[in-house]
Amino acid sequence: MNQLNSAVTLFFSLLVEAMPFLLLGVFFSSLLLLFVDERKLIAAMPRHPLLAAFAGSLIGFLFPVCECGNVPVARRLIVQGAPSSMAIGFLLAAPTVNPIVFWATWTAFRDQPEMVFLRVGFSLLIATIIGWVFSTQADLRPLLQPSIAQSVPVANKPDLLQSGTFLLGSGQPMRFDANVIAATAENPVLSKPIGARLQLMFDNMIQELRELGGVLILGSAIAAIVQVAAPREVILSLGQGVVTSIVAMMVLAAVVSICSTVDAFFALSFASTFTSGSLLAFLVFGPMIDLKNIGLLLTVFRGRAIAYIFILAAQLTFLLTLLINLYGG
Repeated sequence: MNQLNSAVTLFFSLLVEAMPFLLLGVFFSSLLLLFVDERKLIAAMPRHPLLAAFAGSLIGFLFPVCECGNVPVARRLIVQGAPSSMAIGFLLAAPTVNPIVFWATWTAFRDQPEMVFLRVGFSLLIATIIGWVFSTQADLRPLLQPSIAQSVPVANKPDLLQSGTFLLGSGQPMRFDANVIAATAENPVLSKPIGARLQLMFDNMIQELRELGGVLILGSAIAAIVQVAAPREVILSLGQGVVTSIVAMMVLAAVVSICSTVDAFFALSFASTFTSGSLLAFLVFGPMIDLKNIGLLLTVFRGRAIAYIFILAAQLTFLLTLLINLYGG
């Protein structure tokens, strides 16, 4: 009974912690859809895949969302025809490379400022590399869920963006015909009165909340059950070595699924017993991949794409933080 009570408490704490950031992400997603000319945003991105991945990783400073809120924004970027490297870079970096998390980490590790800059730097580097790797996939649609793939322009080319854009009108998805939009020099959404755009934004938020909210609830429940079933002491017992401490903290980060805006304070509680590299592994890997976030990622990507992201993020995080343990003093 105690374990059940603990699981229920953890479930609601995860849900209460994550839901505001999901709302924030859906809000920014709708703003991007209805109040930003996506053609100008995409046109401003560098054409080189590596530079596009780097630019996408920095967008978190413009859209400061947690790992619960970055998925709807990344989904909008993909549907709008953004380069895959840009969208993946944003997806992985935004939960960490943003002013809110920077401030929270600085507050927690004010006596170790190098932890703040290493966290942001490693997250930016890993997100850029993985985005660059995904850019080798000329057509991202085979890696996307069918409902998302149908709305993505062929080969993610911005000049075909119009055929993949949709919004909600009268409660039903409405696809814009390419010929209609091509006939006007102005984005049809931006040409609508402000009241109509606000109504469309509200409808779009409701649609995304219904889809992503249910998945978030399921993911939070799974994360709570795993935390109760796997005692923390077992994970902590593995954290004494240079290598095992990193692995233990990466597993812990995936299991506890703490929001990136508060995870620095959680990591700080282990600072006296864990290596600096393992703390960084927790702070870098957790916001990219955790049990709660996998459910949200499955609304956008197929399972094998998530596996690619998981493996690449885990390998790069392990290698970078191992260097900190070996040579960081």
